[in-house]
Amino acid sequence: MDIRISPSRLAGSVDIPASKSCAHRALICAALADGVSHISGVTFSKDIEATINAMTALGASFEADGDNITVHGISEIPSNADIVCNESGSTLRFVIPIAAALGVDSVFRGRGRLPERPIDIYKRELSKYGVHFVTETMPYEISGRLTGGRFEVEGNVSSQFITGLLFALPLCDGDSEIILTSHLESRPYVDITLDILRRFGIVINENENGFTVKGGQRYIPHDEKVEGDYSQAAFFYVANAMGSAVKINNLAPDSVQGDKRIEDIINNSAKNAEIISFNEDCSDIPDLVPILSVLGAYGKERSVIYNAERLRIKESDRLATCADMLGRLGGNVTVTSDGLIIEPNGRLHGGEVDSFGDHRIVMAAAIAALGATGDVIIRGAEAAEKSYPDFFRDYTLLGGIANVIDLE
Repeated sequence: MDIRISPSRLAGSVDIPASKSCAHRALICAALADGVSHISGVTFSKDIEATINAMTALGASFEADGDNITVHGISEIPSNADIVCNESGSTLRFVIPIAAALGVDSVFRGRGRLPERPIDIYKRELSKYGVHFVTETMPYEISGRLTGGRFEVEGNVSSQFITGLLFALPLCDGDSEIILTSHLESRPYVDITLDILRRFGIVINENENGFTVKGGQRYIPHDEKVEGDYSQAAFFYVANAMGSAVKINNLAPDSVQGDKRIEDIINNSAKNAEIISFNEDCSDIPDLVPILSVLGAYGKERSVIYNAERLRIKESDRLATCADMLGRLGGNVTVTSDGLIIEPNGRLHGGEVDSFGDHRIVMAAAIAALGATGDVIIRGAEAAEKSYPDFFRDYTLLGGIANVIDLE
């Protein structure tokens, strides 16, 4: 699907969809609980559906009524499972150790760039404690049962590996340690995991080197309302900084989501209703980089994004694709070893950009188009459905001009 966007100004009120990070975690915990839980406020997307399907394959069941989901926890563990993760890295990295802890021989399948996203940490660490990786590449096939142990994990690759182990190790026989061998980047995502685990009755102890986890714990059913997603809200925060007037609803002011930082970045980078510049360490907020690059493109001075090298292994190489997207619209963006340097050169002009199959590139381009001097065509705009299926509905309801086109 290709979309043509004309310059405009957004105004009105928008209900931000549920946090994908919180929803993944709440649904997994509910599926592992011994009983029935109710998860409300869920925004369905392809990634969330992948996690629901994965936990269904492991024996849980889900009943949806609008955005409310009744979850019946796993009552009978299957001997084997075929788990289709689609393009969801969270689903893959969260569920591999869970399946291993349950002793389910499993095959994990995926598409898009997911087969390229590394799981070397699991291959190395889980193999020490009862898990056999039958295949080295996707589809990944594992067998055996995970036991407790000492897991040494790099913190600068992806916090998803830490979260996956935090889900799984309470289920194992024997106690465990997670030893961080480097600084933990994207720490707020682990904070979300710990917060939700606690509400489902799981005790995790943190120390200066990592975490200790008692084995043999049981997940307790719990009713959870999923809060709004600051990473999705960020698109509208930046639109407002560019001159729109959107009231942003459904956000928790006391949220532990790292992407809540968008509020501070906007406040610190704008003066007298003008965007000036920012210099931002994005090691804890990688999902904000695409929309921050747009913010920088409309600034008055140079902006710098750094400590974002892990973005090269997302749905696209987001450092390269952010630069490509803005470059095609007249922006001046240089890719560095770990980030972006953005030199403003006036308003962006119209043009044609590629989504590269990346939902965040699509939405960032749509916001960039608001202030352009001409129309912007986004090829492959359906990629937004991965995390925010109603983005263009909300965009047009707020006054954005977006029309599906058929390019020859």
